[in-house]
Amino acid sequence: MTWMVLVPGRSAAMLAVMSEKTIALVTGANKGIGYEIAAGLGALGWSVGVGARDERRRKDAVAKLRAAGADAFGVPLDVTDDESVTAAAQLIEERAGRLDVLVNNAGVAGSWPEEPTTIDLETVRRLVETNVIGVIRVTNAMLPLLRRSAHPRIVNQSSHVGSLALQTTPGVDLGGISGAYAPSKTYLNAVTIQYAKELSDTNILINNACPGYVATDLNGFSGTQTPEQGAVIAIRLAALPDDGPTGRLFDDKGVVPW
Repeated sequence: MTWMVLVPGRSAAMLAVMSEKTIALVTGANKGIGYEIAAGLGALGWSVGVGARDERRRKDAVAKLRAAGADAFGVPLDVTDDESVTAAAQLIEERAGRLDVLVNNAGVAGSWPEEPTTIDLETVRRLVETNVIGVIRVTNAMLPLLRRSAHPRIVNQSSHVGSLALQTTPGVDLGGISGAYAPSKTYLNAVTIQYAKELSDTNILINNACPGYVATDLNGFSGTQTPEQGAVIAIRLAALPDDGPTGRLFDDKGVVPW
């Protein structure tokens, strides 16, 4: 993707560099799947913002990505904090004047299994605040920048466990009862559908990705896939062609039923 965006105060040299780069932001990109998504997008030659709230981990991730040849930059970002998200949008505006790809990867998990009859309500609030409201907060803050892109893409990190179709299919094992995490991903799926409807008359493509059962700290590293494998579908959706799908849920094998 190549285009020119005029950014007040930028030198001609900087504008020339930015015109050749797709600008992406990945939330929760300092570790795990998020880091591998950032690495994959960087390998495409994109300029990738590493969104993370922990300063040390963010800096370490940026340094590691740069050492591997990626054009990475740090974005202080707590998806649960309005001021932090606003500041992140301002940082990207000042750096590039637009945003081409947003990957809403940041998320939290509860314990597992987790029965709804005994669940701590604060756990439910915490998961919804990060996994759903955080996505809405970041997406809405970044939309003005995405609207300036010639090929804007939004990818939300969902999960197979959020699929009501899979949850109610006899014989499908999604790991037992989940009173908070799975419903938070179902909620995210529903929100994504509504965004797709609202944005249907624009060139913004928005889809959800299922990374699979990946070994990360969210599940005590009990998954069967690597973070690099889990990042594949998000990277693919981030690089969709202009006639690509929108408002759908995908894993690395194809469409997943809602």
